[in-house]
Formats: sequence, C-alpha cells, structure tokens
Amino acid sequence: MSATAVHSLWTTAADPISKIPTPKIEYGQLSPTLIVIGAALAGVLVEAFVPRKSRYYAQVFVSVVALCAAFAAVVALAADGYGTTKAHIAAMGAIAVDGPSLFLQGTILLAGLVALFTFAERRLDPEAHGNRVDSFAAQAASVPGSDSEKAAVKAGFATTEVFPLLLFAIGGMLVFPSANDLLTLFVALEVFSLPLYLLCALARRKRLMSQEAAVKYFLLGAFASAFTLFGIALLYGYAGSVSYARIAQVVDGTVANVDPALANTMGNDALLLIGTALVVMGLLFKVGAVPFHMWTPDVYQGAPTPVTGFMAAATKVAAFGALLRLLYVVLPGMRWDWRPVMWGVAVITMLGGAIVAITQTDIKRLLAYSSIAHAGFILAGVIATSKDGVSSVLFYLAGYSFVTIGAFAVVTLVRDAGGEATHLSKWAGLGRRSPLVAAVFAVFLLAFAGIPLTSGFAGKFAVFKAAADGGAAPLVVIGVISSAIAAFFYIRVIVLMFFSEPRPEGPTVAVPSPLTMTAIGVGVAVTVVLGVAPQYFLNLASQAGVFVR
Repeated sequence: MSATAVHSLWTTAADPISKIPTPKIEYGQLSPTLIVIGAALAGVLVEAFVPRKSRYYAQVFVSVVALCAAFAAVVALAADGYGTTKAHIAAMGAIAVDGPSLFLQGTILLAGLVALFTFAERRLDPEAHGNRVDSFAAQAASVPGSDSEKAAVKAGFATTEVFPLLLFAIGGMLVFPSANDLLTLFVALEVFSLPLYLLCALARRKRLMSQEAAVKYFLLGAFASAFTLFGIALLYGYAGSVSYARIAQVVDGTVANVDPALANTMGNDALLLIGTALVVMGLLFKVGAVPFHMWTPDVYQGAPTPVTGFMAAATKVAAFGALLRLLYVVLPGMRWDWRPVMWGVAVITMLGGAIVAITQTDIKRLLAYSSIAHAGFILAGVIATSKDGVSSVLFYLAGYSFVTIGAFAVVTLVRDAGGEATHLSKWAGLGRRSPLVAAVFAVFLLAFAGIPLTSGFAGKFAVFKAAADGGAAPLVVIGVISSAIAAFFYIRVIVLMFFSEPRPEGPTVAVPSPLTMTAIGVGVAVTVVLGVAPQYFLNLASQAGVFVR
C-alpha cells in the first residue's frame, strides 16, 4: 500500500465531522439508582476508614438514609408525571423512565429497606464473648471451624460489608427492570447477582452449607448469564442494534436506513428465535421458574435467612420487571411464538412448585418451592399480554415481596441450640408456646395460599382475571388447582403449630429487637391492607402499567 493511501486512511479516520457526541445524562431522573450506588461506595469507604467498633452503626445509618432518600426520589419523579405523561427514555437510550420502572423501583427500595432491618438484627443469637452477634460470619475469609474464625468471634468481629453488598445488589435491581437496551440489562444483571453470590456464603451458623449454597448459585448463575450474553449477541446480529426500540422495529419490519454491512444477517429469524430463547432463559432462571429452578431450594436453605428473604422478594420483582419489558416492548410482534412457550413454563412451574413442596420437611425449602409456584402464578399475568396483565403483575409483586420478607423474618426467631430451627418437626406446638409468633406466621401462610382478605388473594385474583381476559382461561383453571394443592401444605404447617403437642426439648422463640419487629409488622400490615382494601393500590398499578417505547 502506498504512503499516500495510508495517509488518506489516517486523515479520513480523524475527520472532525465524526466527533464522539457528549453523553446527555438526565441525573435527576436517574437519581434513585445514583443515590443507592453512591451510598454503596460510601459504605466501602466506611469499611476502609471508620474504626471497627463504629462500623456497624455507620453502615446501618448510611444504608437507611440512602434507601429512604432513593424512595423519596422515586415518589418525586412519579408525582412529577414521569410515570405517565412525561415517561421517556433517558441516558441516551439506556434507561426507560416510565410507570412500570418507577413502580418496581419503589417496591424494590421498600423491600430492601425492610430486609435491611433483618440484616441489622443483633439480639437473636446469644452474646458471644460479651459481644452481640448477627446472622453473618464473624470473618468471612476464615475457614469454617478454624482457629482464625474462633479468634475473630472472640474479638467480636462482624462482617459489616453486608450493608454495601446489599446496596450494590439493590442498585443493580433498580436498573434491571428499567434497562432499555440489552447491554444495560446484562450489566445490571451482573451488578445485582455478584453481591448476592457473596451474601449467600456468609452465614454465621452452618457455614459449610452456606458456602455450598453460594457455590451452587454462582455456578448456575454464571451459566445463566452466559446464555443471556450469547442470546444478546444473536439478537444484535439479527437487528444490528442492542436497543429495545430498534429490535422491535426490525421484528415488525418497520425499520428504515439499514447499515449495508448488517443487511445480510438482518431479519434472519433463526437468530431472533434462538437469541430470544436464550435471553428469556436467563430471566426465567432469575425468576426461579421450572425447569430453571434447580438452584432455588438449596440456596434458600443454605443462605443466611435475612439474605434469603431479601433475595426471594427483590430478585423476583426485578427479574419479572425485566421479563415484562422484554416481552411487551421488544417482542410484541412475536407474541404467537413466545406465548405457547410461556404457557408451558407457567403450567409446569405452578404444578411443579406446588406438588414438590408437599414433600418438604424444612421450612426454608418449603418456602423455596412455594416461591417457585408463585413464579408460575405471576407468569399467568405476563401471558395476558394486556395492560391489565402488566398492572396485575406489578400489584402481585408488591404484595408478595413484603409477605416473603416477613415470613423469613419469623423463621429467624425460632431457635434451638444449633441456631435457627428450620426442621418442620420442631415447629410442632409453636402456637401454644408463643401464640403471637405462630399467629403472625399463619397470616403470612394464608397470604401465600391466597385466602380472601389477604394480599395473596387480591394478587392472585388480579393475575388470574387478566389471564382469563387475555384468552388464557385453561391456564387459570390449572392455576386454581395448583393453589388448592399449595393451600394443603400451608395449612398443614398451621395445623402443626396450633394442634400439636409442644415437645419438651423443642425450640425457643427469641425476642427480637425493634428492627425485626418492624420488618414483621410491615409484612403483616401490607398483607392485611392489600387484602382488605386493595383498590387504591390496584389503581396505582393500573396507572403505572404502560411501558414507554
């Protein structure tokens, strides 16, 4: 190649016309996420610079203030009309600020705040060497049972890093349902998954089981992320863009100005179908739908119970938000392709979760299979493909998340010499030993079962009604049968608590600090209010049920 040709290459490449545009970021509209991520970074600095004795209080303060401020920002944006009339795509096409994203962000922040109280609980375990202890390992890096671990316990160490990890996870979850292109979706997925893998491994008691849970979650999660990433690559090959709007245009055939380099592969349906299947598979893994549910029971059982409660509630909210946006904004033109598949997934998820739950003897595994069945019920609303479908899913997620955190908070209270007593046989006669705790747990179980006057009934009714209106009546029939099967094992636990003789060597119920009491109280209040007077919140979800394109 001659020197002049090389020279001309250099000059055209550096042509002043093709400058990189300055990014236009609407900081105000992204403020909820920015506040939480900023506080998480502040929490890392607290770990570095604040003396060990004061870290716990500093971290709790930073986390509570951040979550309250972020929730206030969400409310302010909604009041300003960003959920309805001013809904638009912010951050140069990366983030959607609309009704569903604000509603889900508000739900995640409130659920995160309530879960934070269970993280901060320090009165349940007996004091170790004169120090109050929480649910997390004294020193995460030390080998379980080693001398260094014993020394850390004796010195009164605490893993206060759980608070920044919680905030990073919440930050990722806030972006996940509002992501408006596939790369933002993937980055958000990793930002909230990695802290969860770590949090699962930090239990103070039963540390080996906790670490096993974390390894299982990490390996299966990495698989799911790889599938998602491969699907994103195929969808990029199909549409020549990772933007939701652009992919939707190519699917509908309304795309203009095609790049000649991409013209050969664009519109190749094989790329679209396989890419969509892989991305949806990654989201169904996060939701815990059958057949991508294998991690759920082991991880729920092995992780520290406060982490299980947070994960069970907030991950579902974020993942269903992302799934709704993908199916309703990107792939409405492929409805006939994805609906039959989702039908199948919903049916086996509802029936599989409900039937396998009957055989469980551990309360945390039972709640894990219950959460799988609930994923199936929520999928019925997703399949409705209507505005009512979106709003019913939003309402269900809001009610379900607080019931879940409350239920796991109650599980932390029932203890014997080895820590939490999660085996069902130990819960026999709990209603006679401490009627209040058993009654509260019964309320949560009735809500899970969908008994009238609880949030579970209002949520299931809304989801099933939307599905029936959307032409999925057979699915509703299967959903009702699954609910009846599920009601059996919830009511079995209630019968066990109230109508069995307490064992003399049975567990005790620890007296929690006001933090856990608040978490449980909020759960009961939300369960009752959404069950008795759901209309206001249904209207709120209905107003928030329109995606911006």
